[in-house]
Amino acid sequence: MGQQSNRVSPQAIVPMLVVVVLIPFLPLLISGHWDWGEAWTYAVIWILGFVVSRLLAVRRHPDILVERARFTQHTNAEPWDKLLAPLVGVGSGFIPLVAGFDARFGWSSPFGGPAKAAALAVILAGYVVASYALIENRFFSGIVHIQTDRDHRVVSTGPYRWVRHPGYVGAMLTYLATPVFLDSAWAFVPVAVLGVALVVRTRLEDRTLQEQLPGYREYAGRVRYRLVPGVW
Repeated sequence: MGQQSNRVSPQAIVPMLVVVVLIPFLPLLISGHWDWGEAWTYAVIWILGFVVSRLLAVRRHPDILVERARFTQHTNAEPWDKLLAPLVGVGSGFIPLVAGFDARFGWSSPFGGPAKAAALAVILAGYVVASYALIENRFFSGIVHIQTDRDHRVVSTGPYRWVRHPGYVGAMLTYLATPVFLDSAWAFVPVAVLGVALVVRTRLEDRTLQEQLPGYREYAGRVRYRLVPGVW
């Protein structure tokens, strides 16, 4: 077996720059409302959340960024996730995209101040939960596959003590609150599509892990819920 490269390829840097630099500014770029305070706040949270979580994760697991950057190169990736992973990744960008058009053309009525304050709190909570999962889990990959080259094993610490897929929980919290914070009822349309995709991906990923990852079936017996404690 050849030695795994510890460098991020140039092909992986371009999508990363799109995620960090372009997507968070879509509401501002599309609407042209450069005095839109909520959109600036959203962009800053997105960028800081991405950068800080990765810096903390790489301090604990130096190889995790390389693993995540190589998500298109894994020959043992689950076939269904070759569709779902890009769908979720690209789909998350449609929320700020729709919010930008909504603001430009005035499709939605604004939400009240208390609702937006609550939405901001939920967005921050979502980033904290997702970042905690990334930092805790050395095997937090961009695509579902058993990482035999990295001694893949069950992670049951941190947020994984409460639900089996906390990264998806954090993402959904952020998705659900963003339309309220950005005054875009229409942005709930991509949120709904993403929600369905995440539930399907969670079910398939959990089934794969139970079938292929030693110890995961026992872990699932201890931590009963995939996403929502007490529900599913």
